[in-house]
Amino acid sequence: MHKGRVVFGAMDEVVFGRPAAEAVVAQVERLRAARAFLMVSGTLNRQTDAIEKIRKALGSRCVATFDAMPPHTPREAVIAATEQARAANADLIVTVGGGSITDGAKAVQLCLANDVRSVDDIDKIRAIKGVTPPMNAPSVRQISVPTTIAGGEFSAIAGVTNARTKVKEMLRHELAIPRAAILDPAVTVHTPEWLWLSTGIRAVDHCVEGLCSREAHPYADAQALMGLSMLAQALPRVKENPGDLDARMDCQIGTWLSMGPLSAGVPMGASHGIGYVLGAVYDVPHGYTSCVMLPSVMRWNKPDNAKRQALVSAAMGQPGSDAADVLDGFIRGLGLPRSLQDVRIGPEHFDRIAEQAMGTPWIPRNPRKIDSPAQVREILLLAA
Repeated sequence: MHKGRVVFGAMDEVVFGRPAAEAVVAQVERLRAARAFLMVSGTLNRQTDAIEKIRKALGSRCVATFDAMPPHTPREAVIAATEQARAANADLIVTVGGGSITDGAKAVQLCLANDVRSVDDIDKIRAIKGVTPPMNAPSVRQISVPTTIAGGEFSAIAGVTNARTKVKEMLRHELAIPRAAILDPAVTVHTPEWLWLSTGIRAVDHCVEGLCSREAHPYADAQALMGLSMLAQALPRVKENPGDLDARMDCQIGTWLSMGPLSAGVPMGASHGIGYVLGAVYDVPHGYTSCVMLPSVMRWNKPDNAKRQALVSAAMGQPGSDAADVLDGFIRGLGLPRSLQDVRIGPEHFDRIAEQAMGTPWIPRNPRKIDSPAQVREILLLAA
């Protein structure tokens, strides 16, 4: 018998297929905001007119633009953006960019609400061993126009990197989730191919680890299966023809569905757990961590969840095949890295990675039980 609970997140709406500038203005009006603070991709701001279009459409309601968020959302940049938003007296944050910017804005919301003014002050609001400290709810909320497909805009969790300890820390509040996500494939044509495709594998990883979890349930499965099927078909179409907006839209909707399990309370597994460490400590891009880890995690888990893994192969159009092989072939077919060696991580780092992965929220909930760093090492050797 199934048991569990599904908590519906505090996002109001998802708007898809409307031009971003038009949809942003509609949201600003719906939320009665007067002072929108833009947190955007530096590349988009400097090299395209995508941000200028949004600024123009907002007119005097746009009070400032922050475009200096590095990958993995370092604390320093979060504080810089917070100070700028505070000085501009912003009443809404609008993000246009990838996951680091989306997460950065979630963190800024919490910093504004809890009088966080320095890099060390972030300690007051970060989760420790999965436990979130009491804090004020954000009152300056955000809306997000994502340009990558890792799905962070559908979660209430922000990953912020502590440069001193090289650890990606979690900030979490149910109201940190954006009030709206705007999916406009036209804005994503500027996203570099490697980034689009690899964050797409991150979304695949959400579907796969959601389906393979010991805590999976039918509500989450329905979204993960449909999301995985859409991503499996659409990602190769974008690689073939980067201008195919229909395929890009399918990737975006598949990504939205991929976040169904996580937002419905289904935990991720070792691919996400190890991925956190590879990102924070070794600066491996978010999507690449899933490319190199997911097939090996599936191989290692198979003795415990072969039945669930069969759902993955079927959703990807290859019923009866081994899921790890299907994923391996799919990722290779997109021209993405497939081993730790491909992302320049040698065996001399495995002990440290295994140790640190044990401290992530997902390793303890991997479908095949992981009791010690030695078992994480087994997975790393499979991915070497």
